[in-house]
Amino acid sequence: MFANGFTAVMLTSLLACAVTTIGIYVISKYEQWGREHSAYFMSFAAGVLISVSFIHIIPKSFEMNDAAPVFLLVGFLGIYLSNRLVQLYVCHEYDCEDYAVGIIPMLGIGFHSFIDGVIYSVTFNVSVLTGVLAATGMVLHEFPEGIVTFVLLERGGFSRKKSTLYAFLAAALSTPLGTLVSYPFINTIERPTLGALLAISAGALVYVGASHLLPAVEREQRRYSILALAAGVLVAVFIILSKG
Repeated sequence: MFANGFTAVMLTSLLACAVTTIGIYVISKYEQWGREHSAYFMSFAAGVLISVSFIHIIPKSFEMNDAAPVFLLVGFLGIYLSNRLVQLYVCHEYDCEDYAVGIIPMLGIGFHSFIDGVIYSVTFNVSVLTGVLAATGMVLHEFPEGIVTFVLLERGGFSRKKSTLYAFLAAALSTPLGTLVSYPFINTIERPTLGALLAISAGALVYVGASHLLPAVEREQRRYSILALAAGVLVAVFIILSKG
């Protein structure tokens, strides 16, 4: 059972790593195409993440732990505050050296990608369906995340070769690392604790979809991005209903 569950989680985590790597490769080789279409990937991923969180993951966590609403808030605010602390106290946009402008966001994205690996462990340990639903949106958002990381590093003054390497280490490789570190511990915890972790994960997913992806899409102002968002919502709903 452990072996089967671990295999599913690691395959998903490695898939996320691969999708991020593809995003990095595409933007480094076909920069113009990547910039033009990244908004649609972000829109679709946001639709899936938000829908899956509210329709499936959050209700599931509420069933497992009576205090899940508190942990949901902790997950959301935890990701928000960590981003704010980095921006306010580690690096100010106009006070940093050029390299720091690329390095600081890279470290933030690396931490986020590591947490993605933890989220895979948590959701798959609840059920395969929960893991697949969470992974669907999360894997899709890895593509634009790879693009964003590369662009930030290159704008920070790094060469294309170094930007590619550092983006891979921070945004791609950190996800399976998060899974490897967390899975042995998550597999042994009790149901209420797992529900709490699931609620924290859901809070993080909602933040990524609503506060990270959607604002980025709105800045792009692509005509059909709303259709990509709707497609993401429909895909999530279809998967949930078909398994229900």
